[in-house]
Amino acid sequence: MKIIFAICSYLFGAIPSGYIIFFIREKRDIRDFGSQSIGATNVLRLKGWKYAIPVVLIDILKGFLPVFLALKIFPDKSFALLCGFLAVLGHCFPVYIKFKGGKGIATTLGVYSVLALKPFLLSVALFLIIVAISRYVSLGSILATLCYPLFVFLFKGDTELIFLGLVIFVLIALKHTGNIGRLLKGKERKLGERIG
Repeated sequence: MKIIFAICSYLFGAIPSGYIIFFIREKRDIRDFGSQSIGATNVLRLKGWKYAIPVVLIDILKGFLPVFLALKIFPDKSFALLCGFLAVLGHCFPVYIKFKGGKGIATTLGVYSVLALKPFLLSVALFLIIVAISRYVSLGSILATLCYPLFVFLFKGDTELIFLGLVIFVLIALKHTGNIGRLLKGKERKLGERIG
């Protein structure tokens, strides 16, 4: 039963909401435009808030539900953490569209929202502050996910959750290598900049 649930966590996380919503509207592959990501930030730049908001809500749900249901059905925290990671992995590498997906932030947000409230809220606050000051979504995303394990250490001391946070940070940092390069060169697009 756990194996089936774990596979379903990945498959649910792999639902490419940004790809689907953009394709329904434009009949084109969003990965051919902008940052070539299927995430909400790229949808926002290409189509605006009207299309980005449903994407971010679905992507958050993709992380929230596997962890929430795993805790309810199995009461096994370690397994719930695994399901959360698999959901994020699915978003980043979705089997449905040849493993070329998003960068995992919204889905990670959904995962973290279930596991530890204070570290989650602090990470969200940090993200919002950084984005408000710099207008770089990528910078806010990277630093918020980097600080999440630290916040867990300070307020919860849960070694398994710290380990999950570090693993997810590495995954997200790898997915943001292009953004990091552009940030260092001063060429990263800011929030609110539209494409085309």
